[in-house]
Order: sequence, then C-alpha cells, then structure tokens
Amino acid sequence: MKGVETNDAQGAATDAAAVEDTATNTAPAPVEATKSALSTLGEVLLLISPFFFWGTSMVAMKELSPHTTPLFVSAVRLLPAGAVVVAWATLKGKPQPKTFAAWWAIALFALADGTCFQGFLAEGLQRTTAGLGSIIIDSQPLTVALLATLLLGENFTSASAAGLVLGILGLTLLEVPQEAVLSLPQQIVGFIQHGDLPAAGGSALSIPPISEWGRVWDSGAWWMLLAAQSMAVGTVLVPWVSKKADNIMATGYHMLLGGLPLAVLAAVQEGDALAERLPQLTGLDYLLLAYVSLLGSAASYAVFFYNAGRGNLTRLSSLTFLTPMFAAGAGFLALNETLTPWQLGGGAVTLGAVALINSAPRNEQH
Repeated sequence: MKGVETNDAQGAATDAAAVEDTATNTAPAPVEATKSALSTLGEVLLLISPFFFWGTSMVAMKELSPHTTPLFVSAVRLLPAGAVVVAWATLKGKPQPKTFAAWWAIALFALADGTCFQGFLAEGLQRTTAGLGSIIIDSQPLTVALLATLLLGENFTSASAAGLVLGILGLTLLEVPQEAVLSLPQQIVGFIQHGDLPAAGGSALSIPPISEWGRVWDSGAWWMLLAAQSMAVGTVLVPWVSKKADNIMATGYHMLLGGLPLAVLAAVQEGDALAERLPQLTGLDYLLLAYVSLLGSAASYAVFFYNAGRGNLTRLSSLTFLTPMFAAGAGFLALNETLTPWQLGGGAVTLGAVALINSAPRNEQH
C-alpha cells in the first residue's frame, strides 16, 4: 500500500513537472519576443545616437555663437569630452596605450579627426552659408566609401553607390534653397559652354587665373571640404588604431590631443574676443557647452568609433546623412525654424538613401 502511494506521488510529481516544463516552453514566448524587439530597438537607437547628438549640437552651437568664438567652442567640445571618456574607460578597466606604435596611431587619429576636422570646421562655418557647409561636410561618406574600398578591402556595391548619390541629392533638397537647386542646370550649362558660373544677380563668376588660386583659403566651401576629408580619414583610421590600442581609450586620448592645439589657437587668435564674450555667458550657455561636449562629443565619438572599429565603414558613415535631418528637426522645435515641403521631401530622399546603403546583404562585404 505504501509502495502504491509512493508510486502515485512520484507520478503526480512527474505530471506536475511535465506541466511546468510545458508552461516554461510555451508561456514565455511572447515575453522573449518582446525582449528581443526591445533589445533590437535599443541597438538601433544607440547606433544612430551620435548623429542625433551631432545634429542637435549644431543648434546648440548656433545659440552659443553670440557669447563664444568658433575655435574656443571647438576646443571645449574636445577637451572635457576626452577627459570624461578616458576616465570612464579607466574605471571600466580598459588598458592604457603602452607602446610607441599605439601612441603614434592615436596621435595621427587626433591630428586628422580632432585638430584638423574641428579646426577646419570652425574656419568654414565663418565663411560659408549653413546650407552649403552642411552639404559639403555631410558628403564625407563618399570619401569614406572610396578609402574603405581601396585601403580596407570593403566591397563597394551598386546599392552603396546609388545610395550615396541619392543621399547627396537628399541633402541638397533639405539644405539648399529651392530656387538655387532649380537654377543649377543652367549654371552647369553656362560653365560647360563659357567656363563661368552665373551669379545670383545674373552676371558671370569667372574662374580665377592660377595666380589667384591662393585666395581659395578665403573660401568657406574649401575649408568645409577639408573638414569633410579630415573626418573621413579619421574614420578610416579607426580599424588600424583599434589594432594598436583599445578603441574607447584611443577615442578619449584623440580628443585630448586634438583639442590642445585648438585651445592654443583660440587663445592666440581669439583672445581679445573671448575676454569680451566669456563674461556674458549665461546659465543656459554653460548647459549648452556641457551638451555639445558630453553628449555631442564624448558619448557620440565613443559610440561612433566603437562601431567603426567593428563594422562596415561605408554603412556606418552613411548614417551621417541623418545629422542634418536631426539638425533641421531640432531647429524646427527649438528655434521655430520652418520646414518647407521641399525640405521634407529632401528628408524622405535622405532616409531612402540610408536604407538603400544598408540594404546590401552582409555577404557582399569583405
């Protein structure tokens, strides 16, 4: 009798365990799907976060301009951010650069993406319109794609090529006045036929002789082009730098090393203006400086270059096309700037370009 009771108890326990196993295998399925979806959403948000912070930082820098100077803001964007990233990496136990090769790689990275990019950008913003400047600076994925194909062996697919061209078109629609875009074919025809470009007032802008080409340094478009190429070179350097040093630690030190020359230049070239303007800084100004440094640089650079060290550079740099979209949206919300149907169409084209570039199968990449 006792054996029967024991067997019955064992059978009941077995049945209960079976029911529990069945519940374990079936009930959590929706929960696991939700967790997976949230995880994927978090990864996507983290991936595009640098471009959001870079775009909104442009709006913050516009607000800061009356009380600061360009080189000063460039230095502030890098130095505190670099210190924060290095401190965070140290707390996380990331290894310090120890070899000459590591510091040499970081120094080149700092020169290209820190000093040159931020310095050229500061000079260009003073000499060109925001629309033209953004078009040039955000076209750097073209250079990244070319360099990554030649130097890193990435496969430049037809989808990537079409997407990059479409992205430039979208930026043009988003940032260049409609009348200027519509007059572009006429300007191109005039250049082909007569070697000159019609100006806004109808007169011709002749190509200067070689003896006057030195005046190119007065051109904001030229400075912005140099800035774009500097960032592109810095992006392509990341996989190489990551082999010499921890990429998060390298990102922090590249901001520190790149920001020091900018601070010196700001003191030398903008010292008098800074002496007049800095006392006028308000509480909001200090918050905006913290925003462009901690989020617009520290967090953004860390995430961007972490991804650059482990993924396809053409795909990643194509997300730069999103930066002016975030800037336009932030300007609309924070500064009451208007968005025309023409600009909204440009935003849609830009999103399509990003989707096209990132639609290529993974096995098309080396």
